[in-house]
Amino acid sequence: MFSASTRTLKILAAVLWYSGAIILLTKGTTLLLEADSLQPGRYWTWMTVALGLSIGWLKVKFIFRRACQKNLTRISLLSAPKIWQFYRPGFLLFLAAMIIIGSTLSRMAHGNYPFLITMATLDFSLATALFGSSFVFWKQQAFKQQAGDQKLQ
Repeated sequence: MFSASTRTLKILAAVLWYSGAIILLTKGTTLLLEADSLQPGRYWTWMTVALGLSIGWLKVKFIFRRACQKNLTRISLLSAPKIWQFYRPGFLLFLAAMIIIGSTLSRMAHGNYPFLITMATLDFSLATALFGSSFVFWKQQAFKQQAGDQKLQ
């Protein structure tokens, strides 16, 4: 009843991956603009972007790329894929916790320039890591119909 092709699971994984990147980029930009409105013209406001990109590329290289590859491999090896298996349950719980923590910290940062800069850096680094590692979906042709994929009726 809840069966899905491995291709569908890979597409769902990519949609969540890209959604997270877009949301974090948007949130980071909003925090950065608020920081700039509090203290206009400070160089740290714009250094945040460079710092976030730099940290993000390190995360791509050492963490996110491998995590993405492992998940796609895990999905490919599922013998009877179910729609909810596009990520492991533990990852989804971790993601929910990170969303709650990130949202709480961002709300706490309002009106506090250093806190806004810190949160914007974190958001930019995570968005960069997600966007940068997403090439794995394309490199592994995650969206291509595979011979072993079952067609749902």
